[in-house]
Amino acid sequence: MAEVEQHEGAQDLDRKIEETRLRFNNEFVQDSTDKYDSKDVERLRKEDSLVEGYLQWRLYVVDDALKMIDESLQWRKEYGVNDISESTIPKWMFEIGAVYLHGYDKEGNKLFWFKVKLHVKDAKTIMDKKKYVAFWLERYAKKEPGMPLTVVFDMAESGLSNIDMEFVKYIINCFKIYYPKFLSKMIIVDMPWIMNAAWKIVKSWLGPEAISKLKFASRSEIQGFIGLEYLPAHMGGTDPFKYSYPPLPDDDFQTPTCENGPIASEDEAESKEGEMDSRDALESSFGSEIAVKPKKVNFLDDSLRLEENDKAESSRTKGARKPLTTFQGPLLDVSPAEELCFGSAETEKKCLIILGNVTKNQLAFKVRTTAPEKYRVKPSNSCCDPGASVEIVVSLHGGSQASPQDRFLVMAAEMDSAGSQELALFWKEVPKTKVMEHRLRCHVLEGAKQAANAPGDGPVEKGPGDQLEFNSALMRLMTCSARTEQKLNTCLWVQKVLIGLVLLLVVLNLQCLHLLTASQRPS
Repeated sequence: MAEVEQHEGAQDLDRKIEETRLRFNNEFVQDSTDKYDSKDVERLRKEDSLVEGYLQWRLYVVDDALKMIDESLQWRKEYGVNDISESTIPKWMFEIGAVYLHGYDKEGNKLFWFKVKLHVKDAKTIMDKKKYVAFWLERYAKKEPGMPLTVVFDMAESGLSNIDMEFVKYIINCFKIYYPKFLSKMIIVDMPWIMNAAWKIVKSWLGPEAISKLKFASRSEIQGFIGLEYLPAHMGGTDPFKYSYPPLPDDDFQTPTCENGPIASEDEAESKEGEMDSRDALESSFGSEIAVKPKKVNFLDDSLRLEENDKAESSRTKGARKPLTTFQGPLLDVSPAEELCFGSAETEKKCLIILGNVTKNQLAFKVRTTAPEKYRVKPSNSCCDPGASVEIVVSLHGGSQASPQDRFLVMAAEMDSAGSQELALFWKEVPKTKVMEHRLRCHVLEGAKQAANAPGDGPVEKGPGDQLEFNSALMRLMTCSARTEQKLNTCLWVQKVLIGLVLLLVVLNLQCLHLLTASQRPS
């Protein structure tokens, strides 16, 4: 029964997506072809997830979603969002560091920082500032599509001169209209009491669908949303990060390490073994007084060696969780497509990444992570022949636990002449434009979450699907509540009017009674 309902729900969603596309094309696009950027219109025609995002944010009401799409696409053309790049933004805006992406909250959402004290209201630069915010949002949307953001307004040392209501309203609209489903939560940290009135106005801008996402937190309360490792020192955290430009702060992916230092790739290990064998052979030939005899080839030994290698390979991948989904990239097919799933059981501490070379050239690849001290990745830096595939084992090191904040970055680039370059030198020289990047996030299985919560008897965290369903239900409830409140206010107003009329009638009746009594008295 549940499967039938789920199937019907999927069919209904597909129908609404097609209806939205058809109506948008007939009612909006045909009226004016210059109204939108053709790239955005093409994306809307091809990407179901984009249309679904608008529908979900507008509670699957097609009319409301169409208005949102119209406004969003007009904004994208007006600001030239598809053409915004680092070179089109004034350099001084990057150097100040008032806005940037860095770190993750406890739910694994990327943090979007606004240092309010560094913002000064200026009508001359407001357009550049708006484009600057759009640059960061568009950059993130391309790197981690579909993943929400947690916005943090750091109000430390800020005052009324730093509050620009037009700019704040623009930021609200970015998440309310232009980038649907992007907002996980908006946290206002250490807000001075003098700004209470201003933020009450901001609260009214959010609307019922996003009002539950606004959080006010003190220094101690912020630690309930963000771990100490991603909080700056003035918020009681231990994050050593200091903003500087250039380069742009990114995800800080690093090479995975183990207890003996960086993990060497299998190719490097094999080349070292080959060098050792050849060196031993040379030393023995020069140091021996006996004439060197032709070496006998033992095919039995070779077959045994191959069997041992196969056994070692199978033992390396044994117990690793095999991927079920695949991302098809221009150079590599990457499996899984989005998530590596880890748990607390021994069989849940290994995952497999499978890379398939879809080009006609040899590819160099490497895997990096935001938590190098927690994971062992083998091989982490190697090559893949044309049409071949490579299995990479990612395992938790020691007693480490996976976290939703952890990310992996798979990088690949074509090698012009196979085997002619050392990998370290190749990665230094290859242009960034020729490097394919694909990001994977970590998903912690429910068993591991319950085990992590057991010592503190804390609440069990919900999975992303449950959380999404809960947020959607909450938005519907708040919308209904707002409508009910509006109807109640109307009823109260009508009630007051009726009470006034009743009182007026009572007064008139008393007046008539008084006049009637006065007329009946004997003169």
